[in-house]
Amino acid sequence: MKTSNVLVLILVLLHINVSTEWPTHTVCKEDNLEIHYKSCDPQQDFAFSIDRCSDITTHTFNIRAAMVLRHSIKELHAKVDLIMNGKTILTYSETLCEPGYSKLIFCGKKKGEHLYYEGPVTLGIKEIPQGDYTISAKLTNEDHSTVACADFTVKNYLDY
Repeated sequence: MKTSNVLVLILVLLHINVSTEWPTHTVCKEDNLEIHYKSCDPQQDFAFSIDRCSDITTHTFNIRAAMVLRHSIKELHAKVDLIMNGKTILTYSETLCEPGYSKLIFCGKKKGEHLYYEGPVTLGIKEIPQGDYTISAKLTNEDHSTVACADFTVKNYLDY
């Protein structure tokens, strides 16, 4: 019995070392709307979820996100690109944390600490654009190190 447990553990470890990218995770999937994400940070995946796809079309909806920080957050900068047909058509960037100014409760967290957020998020949009597209989001700290990075695939066929 012990030999089989060791064999399974070795196979799992070998599979992890052979994998070259993180798996695609489903955020939500309903009749006309699907959202998936994949970490684009080669060293770290993270957890992200919402309750229902239809919640996104409301002004505010609840999310859950978790990860272990590989880098401290004194400053945190967000960059989000909207990509359609392989071309970036919109770019948005914002500073979320800096000394003396914090928009988020986890500003100031240190490397190795667990980051967990469960609560409301407001996107400030009235509807999700129709079609198939990618939203590339990257969070970097004051050293330009990647704190989190993901590519979200959106397939929206809702008729507003």
